[in-house]
Amino acid sequence: MNTAVVVDGLLKIYGDVRAVDDISFDVHEGEIFGIVGPNGAGKTTTIECLEGLRKPDAGSMLVLGLDPQRDRRALRGLCGVQLQHSTLPERLKVWEALDLYSSFYEHPANWERLLAHLGLEDRRGAPFAALSGGQRQRLFVALALLPDPRLVFLDELTTGLDPQARRDTWDLIRGVRDEGKTIMLTTHFMEEAERLCDRVAILDRGHLVALDTPEALIASLGRGARVVFAVDGPAPPELRDALERIGQVQIDGDRVSVQGQASDASQLLVDVVSLLARSVVQYRDLRTAQPTLEDVFLKLTGSRSERGDEP
Repeated sequence: MNTAVVVDGLLKIYGDVRAVDDISFDVHEGEIFGIVGPNGAGKTTTIECLEGLRKPDAGSMLVLGLDPQRDRRALRGLCGVQLQHSTLPERLKVWEALDLYSSFYEHPANWERLLAHLGLEDRRGAPFAALSGGQRQRLFVALALLPDPRLVFLDELTTGLDPQARRDTWDLIRGVRDEGKTIMLTTHFMEEAERLCDRVAILDRGHLVALDTPEALIASLGRGARVVFAVDGPAPPELRDALERIGQVQIDGDRVSVQGQASDASQLLVDVVSLLARSVVQYRDLRTAQPTLEDVFLKLTGSRSERGDEP
């Protein structure tokens, strides 16, 4: 399998803070590679070093076989970039933005085709200020694709989008990957990383704490399914005692979660419902849930209180 990105011992320091602390990984050609982590974990710094926007303090990087610092000009035509904080002049029309930005590249993609492909044809004459959040993100993806890149960097692409716009954007990114391009993205949304990425790197406090497929990361938890339900009022102590004979119990206010050992939720569900039926506890909203990438994330990075992060 060919490699699009190689990172070896990357280090970036700001004052007394090691924003990225000796991390190493590679990215395969044609994959969607995700980087996730809490605020301040080093996600954006890592991406910006790979884009040549920041100079690392130590370590080496190769992007499509080139050094991001030494070969930045050559990489400009091979990589597409969507920054975390992107904006355009409010009165700039969609077609004007695409026409202007395409002039920056020696061999740009056909922006008229991009306009149609990304579902923006009917908004070509609209000013940037009149676009919805989803339409703006589509425009930024189109701008990132103008150099007809082999590698695309997407930083927090769906932040601020409503659920439908987020899913539409996921479909768009899958389509870009299916055209043979490699995608590196950062995200705060674990569901996004789980559904979209071929492999995920989890960063915490500048360290790489896990790297694998979403399925393998979830399997590494060694956890079975769980049953979740709500009770009317605080859960009585005797309920916890009874449920702990079935599985691991977590109570948060009126929400109760029972974690089983087996991946099949059927027996766990039967046991919990049978116990509740014999008790006098009133419950509602009972459902089963499988382990997710969010469970992996929380286990590896800790809760907010454990980390000492501010809200």
